[in-house]
Amino acid sequence: MSIIIDAQNLCKEFRVARQRSGRFSGLRSLLAREYNTKVAIRDLSLQIAAGELVGYIGPNGAGKSTTIKMLTGILVPTAGHLQVRGLVPYRQRVQYARQIGVVFGQRTQLWWDLPTIESLELLRYMYGMGEAAYRRNLARLTELLELGPFLPTPVRQLSLGQRMRADLAAALLHDPAILYLDEPTVGLDVVAKQRIREFIREINRERGVTVILTTHDMQDVEKLCNRTILIDGGSLVYDGPLAALRERYGTHRTLVIDLEGEGAPPPEVQGAVRIRSEGNRHWLRFDRRDVTASELIARVNAQCSVRDLTVEEPETEAIIRRIYQEGRAAL
Repeated sequence: MSIIIDAQNLCKEFRVARQRSGRFSGLRSLLAREYNTKVAIRDLSLQIAAGELVGYIGPNGAGKSTTIKMLTGILVPTAGHLQVRGLVPYRQRVQYARQIGVVFGQRTQLWWDLPTIESLELLRYMYGMGEAAYRRNLARLTELLELGPFLPTPVRQLSLGQRMRADLAAALLHDPAILYLDEPTVGLDVVAKQRIREFIREINRERGVTVILTTHDMQDVEKLCNRTILIDGGSLVYDGPLAALRERYGTHRTLVIDLEGEGAPPPEVQGAVRIRSEGNRHWLRFDRRDVTASELIARVNAQCSVRDLTVEEPETEAIIRRIYQEGRAAL
């Protein structure tokens, strides 16, 4: 697989004006402004191959949006090397813009008061598309995203789900090789989220579009991405399959047991902590590094009459939340 995104030792710093207090602070700040330096991205290296579908995640303020803005050419790195498909995004913006599509969940590239179809036609001229290519791509995107019913509708009258589908069509109309998605399912209902996810999977699998997805919805990552990149404090924390992240950091599991008989006393089992009880159902939390599920089940059976039991795996969202909350110590 060929590497199409190559970022080495990327850094991005911002100068922020220092606030002063005092009677003449306003005048002094104009005459001799002082700045603090904020480091948003520090020594970040990553490579992404053509056709990958990558989840790029991290807590608020981790540097996700800053990274995407550097990858799309909006921001210039303070230091480091960055090439995408052989181009430097911030130097060759016009040539580069023809090769990427971008969707920001809270913003739109469509014209607010125009019918959706007219926005798409304007984009056709902006990208210099021929008539045949435009008609072919529009027909395919209309079919995949079910755009037909609202193509004549002004963008301002679209529901959030409809607008997101229209924005995806706008981002892919010119056949980009790379699609950057920033929170594409934020605020959508369950049905709309599923439709968007199916479309992303489809264009990645059938058209080979490389997709970089930033999101706080871990179901987006679980259902779509074969690789997860986690950053925190502007630095790379993890890069690999989501399953490996779960295996490595999801060490705690829960044994749920239903006991026979009414009023049976809750079990107190070595190697587990009872975290919840409802009638004859009890939840026992254990660390798989200390005791296996089969060992724990044997201990429960030795002291209780069990009607049913299940082992619950940790949710991915809970694992990621723990990493966010505890920082690098959790790793």
